[in-house]
Amino acid sequence: MARTAAAKNDSPKSTAQQLGSIVKACRDIMRKDKGLNGDLDRLPMLTWIMFLKFLDDLEQVRETEAKLAGKRYKPSIEPPYRWRDWAAKQEGITGPELIAFINQDEVMRPDGTRGLGLFAYLRSLESTNGDRRDVIARVFQGTVNRMLTGYLLRDVINKVNEIHFTSQDEIHTLGHLYETMLREMRDAAGDSGEFYTPRPVVKFIVSVVNPQLGETVLDPAAGTGGFLVEAFEHLRKQAKRAQDYERLQRSTFHGVEAKTLPYLLCQMNLLLHGLEYPDIDPGNALRVPIREIGRKDRVDVIMTNPPFGGEEERGILSNFPEDKQTSETALLYLQLIMRKLRKPGDSEQAGRAAVVVPDGTLSGSGIAAAIRKELLKDFNLYAVVQLPPGAFAPYAETARTNILFFDAAGSTDKIWYYQVLPPNGRKQCSKNNPLSEEDFRPVKDCWLGKAESPHSWFVSKSELDPVACELLRRNPKVAASTSDVNIETVVKRAAQTVQRALSNLLELEKSLLIDDATPRPLGELLRRSQRTCVLDDSKEYKQLTIQYHYRGVKLRGILKGSQISTKRQFSVSAGQMVLSRIDARYGALGFVPTELAGAVITGDFWAFDVNTAEVLPAYLDLFFGLPIFATLCERASRGTTRRQRLEPDLFTSIAIPWVPLDQQQIIIDKVGIAAGVAKLLEGVTEEVRGLPMELVNQSFGFAWIEENIERMYLSGAEQVAE
Repeated sequence: MARTAAAKNDSPKSTAQQLGSIVKACRDIMRKDKGLNGDLDRLPMLTWIMFLKFLDDLEQVRETEAKLAGKRYKPSIEPPYRWRDWAAKQEGITGPELIAFINQDEVMRPDGTRGLGLFAYLRSLESTNGDRRDVIARVFQGTVNRMLTGYLLRDVINKVNEIHFTSQDEIHTLGHLYETMLREMRDAAGDSGEFYTPRPVVKFIVSVVNPQLGETVLDPAAGTGGFLVEAFEHLRKQAKRAQDYERLQRSTFHGVEAKTLPYLLCQMNLLLHGLEYPDIDPGNALRVPIREIGRKDRVDVIMTNPPFGGEEERGILSNFPEDKQTSETALLYLQLIMRKLRKPGDSEQAGRAAVVVPDGTLSGSGIAAAIRKELLKDFNLYAVVQLPPGAFAPYAETARTNILFFDAAGSTDKIWYYQVLPPNGRKQCSKNNPLSEEDFRPVKDCWLGKAESPHSWFVSKSELDPVACELLRRNPKVAASTSDVNIETVVKRAAQTVQRALSNLLELEKSLLIDDATPRPLGELLRRSQRTCVLDDSKEYKQLTIQYHYRGVKLRGILKGSQISTKRQFSVSAGQMVLSRIDARYGALGFVPTELAGAVITGDFWAFDVNTAEVLPAYLDLFFGLPIFATLCERASRGTTRRQRLEPDLFTSIAIPWVPLDQQQIIIDKVGIAAGVAKLLEGVTEEVRGLPMELVNQSFGFAWIEENIERMYLSGAEQVAE
């Protein structure tokens, strides 16, 4: 939060230990709620609650400042939706009434009047001058209250009320606690790991790129905001005047994050670290044709860890030159970054970038080689820092990654390489052996002079193949080891995994048969949602596609309203069940993920709100995946053979075996355990598949043979000549 002397704060301060206890108490309360499953659910839940408390505390400070200055203050959130209106009192709204107020589109509000529910109101906020209303609306477009018990939710709210967001000390402490929770969330589920870059990597990059006051900073794959937070901390030390702080707050930092969950986490992370007006674009960074990126769109500094290994929609690929269109997202982001850097003619100093990329970006052929050739020709790639294997563990245990440092000042002449060693003399990093700031001290010590050392070396451009331009280079000063594979580690890890799988299998011995299930029609568990949306030609809209064979819901593309012929469509919310009336019998149904909240569908698709007081979405999902459900959908369809459509009344009359929520959760958990066991064993199989050949290689000293092959051949040739 920006400094303020105007608003006096008489609230008692909480110590770091007390704040830690408050957060822990909130998480303990959430563990009792059946709607939340692990930290991946609990942290977003706690985040939106803290977000609303933070905003209200901040608005009260700004309101006081405005009064003292004799100015009129317009709050971002109006009564009765402010935190102080419905959450601040210990004995306030609770139970089913609280859940209804938060979740429902229209409800009796705490002030006794009827109107929009809390989330419906927050999603409807609009701004004409770029204030917080737009940010709030974006955050809550994809935010879902997953707690089922209003009494437990009230307990959490009462604990959050003990945090004083008007205290700079408490905000600073909570910022550190929040980073710890983000790390725990990354460890809890692999998918969230893509949002989180290890803090030592972030700190190293920011320290050597060294952004300066007056420069603009961009992270086009912002995730939870790690690079932007660290850059803000770095630049805040340089700010001496009020206008310096204003510039930092309003026009220095820019980010892009399309997924709703990390967008929410990013906003909260930046707020907790004092950045009140973060400019975070909620769209896809790759959605703009790169040929349209001009001088006004360029920035001074880009620091990012873009996603790699994923795929983009065909429409996104068309934004890139035909000879450089690829499904590898790391290569698409690299092209974007090259276009977004400020050119020498734009300002006194050319823009510079630091980008985390996988080995494949440095060594791949075809399009990857063409992009590297352009990078070397048009940019000065002055350094490549090789991170040790497992630097991003546990999200990517064995992935090899590098940091590219380049600027737009000219073409590449020579490249300085540095090999960062794994901590503690190990073969690689791991969750229990992570990188630390200390591991980057040697590279920082020789950064300015780009000195040579046992772990650093130079490669001139003339040494590179002019076509392949391969940039993946081994340290020539380190003798080739027998193998990169540590057989003892592989065997030990495989044995531990098998043991864990066996332990989990024992939990499945009890029967999963449902003996006392009650038939319940879907009409009692699902409520049709028809939120009409008349498309505006000037706005962009996400469009859904529902994949066959129960493979879920995904983004089909983002189009302007002018590009969509059917103007009357329907918007969907996160957590809703959506299906195709035509293809439901082929498994074309699923649940809307948070990042696709607000997307639009035509009348050939249906959206349903799930009655979470009676059924868990994951339980429904299990039933929908059964072959019998496809048959039931077929029987509930009418029309010609080629154009059959589900009939609403017939579909909602389909009955499923219903059991109470606690039994539903037991079934979900056991199915999850079984799936986890299958995945564990699949991973072990993959890891030990190459073990026999590796044993042969190491037994025969393969590295020694590689080094001596020429001498061995010559020796044999001489004997033949004799």
